[in-house]
Amino acid sequence: MTTHELTLDTALLLEQLATLGAIGQDCVQGGRTRIALTDAEKAGRDQLVQWMRELELEVRIDRVGNIFGILAAASADGDPQALMMGSHIDTVRNAGALDGCYGVLAGLAVVRAYRQAGVRPLRAIVVGAFTNEEGVRYQPDMMGSLVYAGGLPVQAALDTIGIDGTRLGDELERIGYAGTMESGSIVPHEYLELHIEQGPVLEAEGKQIGVVENLQGISWQKVTVQGVANHAGTTPTRMRHDAGYAAAACIAFLREEVVGAAPDTTLATTGALKFEPDVINVIPRKATFTVDLRDPDEQRLQAAEKRFADFLVEIAEREGVTIETERLVRFEPVVFDAALANRIEAAAERRGLSHMRMTSGAGHDAQMMARIAPSAMIFVPSRSGISHNPREHTDDEQLILGAQVLLDVVQECLATP
Repeated sequence: MTTHELTLDTALLLEQLATLGAIGQDCVQGGRTRIALTDAEKAGRDQLVQWMRELELEVRIDRVGNIFGILAAASADGDPQALMMGSHIDTVRNAGALDGCYGVLAGLAVVRAYRQAGVRPLRAIVVGAFTNEEGVRYQPDMMGSLVYAGGLPVQAALDTIGIDGTRLGDELERIGYAGTMESGSIVPHEYLELHIEQGPVLEAEGKQIGVVENLQGISWQKVTVQGVANHAGTTPTRMRHDAGYAAAACIAFLREEVVGAAPDTTLATTGALKFEPDVINVIPRKATFTVDLRDPDEQRLQAAEKRFADFLVEIAEREGVTIETERLVRFEPVVFDAALANRIEAAAERRGLSHMRMTSGAGHDAQMMARIAPSAMIFVPSRSGISHNPREHTDDEQLILGAQVLLDVVQECLATP
């Protein structure tokens, strides 16, 4: 079989993206909100499972709610290891329609190509939709794939309490997706994830396909500064223990010194900041803020963490405040499988598509699956680099080209023992 014998139903792929994108739609600029394990996400899950069953796939759900649609191999005594594709269908608040969903539905499109051609693969093909990739309601993010890869015990995930006070395991039961399959019981021979870039690089470089070689390490922490509330007009600066100022100094240090030490690779973001008592004429007694550090090199990421930790000690002593930190997420950088990356690149070349090697700035389920199987990612351009936003957009033609490259790589992988 050559890599061009199977044909994608591209019109149906685009139609399904639109259908899933309409589930959980809100009134804010045409976005949608399908937070993990909410009623809206249940509706998305139900639709996905319906599409899997229409393709006569075996549908299995594991204990953390990961959904798998399985196209069995041509021979029952063939290679038991499956090729897996996937991503997620949960969203952030007021999201775009493509993040995660594109990878899942393109996987279904690949399986549909086999079904419509009447071809059974030499190895099973599995399409996965992982639970709570976004980490909005329950932390850590990429939870379903992390559990599946053995990085987090199932029970710990089930017992996770969300920002709304709910227990993840109870919500799985409530929406009917508390499965019985043991996480990790299908060990993939390889894992492929097609995704929109969510960044501006491919568009800026005029490239159609991104061959993702590696993925940044991620370090999240919450910092709490305890000071002393006092009158804004009567307390001299030298006598203040200002939690607000200390927090601001920390945020500035992240940009000027931590990022400044490796400006081409290290990223630092404070996405949440809260003062107490949050009154205009009162010196803050407490400040809480988050820190998101990223770098594709583990040593540089560790250096950034240490530089910031040392500054926390310094600013606490200087300002007479108390500072505590809580680690929320810590994932090391991931280098994807070189052979799979080469196959993606070769598939793009055969189709005459412009391409480039690149690093993923965002976290993805593929970084977890890389713990247990050779893994790689394919990127397609995002207009203006916008994602996690209703204006998230990739042209239909580019979505189709990415799915065609995915199909080509899947065929080549399944043709090789």
